[in-house]
Amino acid sequence: MDVNANPSVARFRASHDVESKCDHHSSIRRIASPGVDSSVIKNTGSIAFVGEQGANGSVPTYQVTTGAPVEKESPLGYEVNWYSIIFLNISQMVGTGVFSTPSSILSATGSVGMSLMYWFIGFVISACSLGTYLELASYFPSRSGSETVYLENAYPRPKWFFPTAFAVQTVILSFSSSNAVVLAQYLFKMADREPTAWEQKGVAVASYTVAALFMIANTRFSLHLSNAIGLIKVLTLVFVSIAGLVCLGGNTKVADPMANFHNAFAGTSSNGYNMANALVKITFSYSGYQNCFNVMNEIKDPIKTTRKSAPVALLVVAILYILCNVAYFAAVPAEAILNSEQTVASLFFSAIFGTRAARGLNFLVVISAFGNLLAVLIGQSRVIREIGRQGVLPWTPFWVSTRPFGTPLGPYLLKWAMTVLMILAPPAGDAFNFIVDLQTYPSAVFFFLMALGLYFIRRQRSRIGAGRSEFRCWDAAIIITLAVNLFLLIMPWYPPPGGATGGDVSFWYGTYCVVGIGIILFCIFYYWLWIYVLPFFGGYKMRQKVVELDDGSVMHQLVRIPNAEVAQWDEEHDAVGNIVGSSGEQSAAQGEKY
Repeated sequence: MDVNANPSVARFRASHDVESKCDHHSSIRRIASPGVDSSVIKNTGSIAFVGEQGANGSVPTYQVTTGAPVEKESPLGYEVNWYSIIFLNISQMVGTGVFSTPSSILSATGSVGMSLMYWFIGFVISACSLGTYLELASYFPSRSGSETVYLENAYPRPKWFFPTAFAVQTVILSFSSSNAVVLAQYLFKMADREPTAWEQKGVAVASYTVAALFMIANTRFSLHLSNAIGLIKVLTLVFVSIAGLVCLGGNTKVADPMANFHNAFAGTSSNGYNMANALVKITFSYSGYQNCFNVMNEIKDPIKTTRKSAPVALLVVAILYILCNVAYFAAVPAEAILNSEQTVASLFFSAIFGTRAARGLNFLVVISAFGNLLAVLIGQSRVIREIGRQGVLPWTPFWVSTRPFGTPLGPYLLKWAMTVLMILAPPAGDAFNFIVDLQTYPSAVFFFLMALGLYFIRRQRSRIGAGRSEFRCWDAAIIITLAVNLFLLIMPWYPPPGGATGGDVSFWYGTYCVVGIGIILFCIFYYWLWIYVLPFFGGYKMRQKVVELDDGSVMHQLVRIPNAEVAQWDEEHDAVGNIVGSSGEQSAAQGEKY
């Protein structure tokens, strides 16, 4: 293959003035990874970067050679367009948060006025984070998996550390049990009956199983279904908002719709724990504005498309969130909202339309929750698949292959198994709040490091002369993102007003922080054991090779090379993991077929 004959390579070389060098060789070398349109390796000290390009209309760009190879042709297709981006993000944001968390946010903030302000603050924080994601995505426009990709490139040393740590954390926390449980609660509200704990668990498991089967069946169908439910979600929030405005106008049976707005800031909490707890819940409610970055390699012209569609989705959701909360406070007394736990929307429907009508309208919440399960499954399956393509999980082909349905079956099965486990294992009651908090805390660690890593990536690109990307985030937005995530890491340790058991769970308030830190420490231990301890006693070194599966999927696989063969392996493979000929030119075998 003559890479110089490829016009994309020519443009890449001309625009970046790059010499192609290999980690293990001083001679100039041309390489072409499987599924890559152009590849140029360049060293900066101990770190090597490879120029790669996908077929989704993105420009060639650089990434570290330890990162999973770019798939020139996405095995999952290019079904994600501008409106799919909008509805993928909306469907993940609008799940159960706006219907289930107003009670806990009101409890944490202490007043109606501050509660409403927090929904606006959540929008500002999410907008800043969205800008961070957009710039990071512009550096790697042909890579799906968002945080997986950004962390591996921002922190390439120690080798494979961040991919491994993030992989372990993702696998452990890859469940959506809280949303499935709320979906089950609203189904029983429709039936006007109080379920037993196991009845609720059983319905939650059944609901999630149906969602997983839809996703496994077909990628195009799953996106169309997600889009349709996303539209229903928007219409549901519009319906709630309009009903709330009608209520404020005095045109419903609610006696005093302005009651909650008199002295709206009376009782506002100044406790640090409560502030952090409210931010955790707000973060959970807005989570999903970044979902489109999980499917970047399935989007044509990804940066131009996402920079227009993703902000639209966030703005629409923020406006509807605030209007819906105004509607709740107009129709339902604050005391009732505080006691509603995860079913405040049901109280709203009952207050406006009556109990009988409310049972039917709860179906809209059920549809919204189900759509959230679909959107999260789509996004998280790509994250797990990308982790698999890095080669840091056992049984690599299981996570990467799209056989037999053209969908990432392995990640879907993992999500299903972990979610069912977390539905059945924890006791009812405190489990919902604890699980939401637990998933947020380790994520805040990685989100903080990801935002900080944006500066490291900028410096890397400056050192290799890569130039500016298609999008650049304001530094102020990055600093706000860093500050918020740092706040979420520190303030939950501050005791709540009620003491050790005064949080939103009946046990010690800091339990989720300790468990979250424990998960991160386990990630570090796993990496140290796998990459250093076992190779030391086993007499081998870990190396990566490029492997192409029969379905066209391209991945790295970490392999054990006996110490006596390491020098020969390094001579025969380039920094990416491709096989090279002894003459310095690329071998006819580009990686290996699996």
